[in-house]
Amino acid sequence: MDKIENWAEKSAWLKEIPHNSKQVYKGVLLDAWQDEVILPDHSLSKREYIRHPGASVVLPVFDNGDVLLLGQYRYPVKQALLEVPAGKLDAGEPPEVTARRELTEETGLTCQNLHYVGFFHPCIGYSDEVIHLFAAWNLTVGRDNMDDDEFLTHFRLPFRQAVEMVHAGEITDSKTIVSLLRTQAWWHAHGPFKLSETNQSGE
Repeated sequence: MDKIENWAEKSAWLKEIPHNSKQVYKGVLLDAWQDEVILPDHSLSKREYIRHPGASVVLPVFDNGDVLLLGQYRYPVKQALLEVPAGKLDAGEPPEVTARRELTEETGLTCQNLHYVGFFHPCIGYSDEVIHLFAAWNLTVGRDNMDDDEFLTHFRLPFRQAVEMVHAGEITDSKTIVSLLRTQAWWHAHGPFKLSETNQSGE
């Protein structure tokens, strides 16, 4: 067992080299591919995966430190989940543009400040999807502009309570978990104002 220092360099020999590739499914949102790859020992194997355009998520933080989450029904898991506002990148679209668009479309909010928190890979075993994380503040309330087939509920709560719901297993959506925890860590170190400890929203 090796030490964690320089782990990426020590793992470079694990790279799999594409040998050939074919598309096996083309959908509205997702495309599925089957590739033959050369393994580190020079043998061949197959990899099936989904190509995804990528997505942006944005966590809106109000002036008192509350955040806004969405309730949305997700058909694959047959239940409603709590989520941060999010949406896929249009072709050639910068992640920040996507984040601002989805914030307004799904919540009716606009923001003066938008900070890039980072990115993560939500499903490395079967997709190349990358999700970009943003925090938004100095919010202005307007009207949402959801898609015709999109139905959402809106919940405002203290940031601390949202994080507690992650640890309690009440929030199980991966992008929302990562967004809350990564943004909380960034905010404690660099945030422009203190997060609320109790619900001051009056809602």
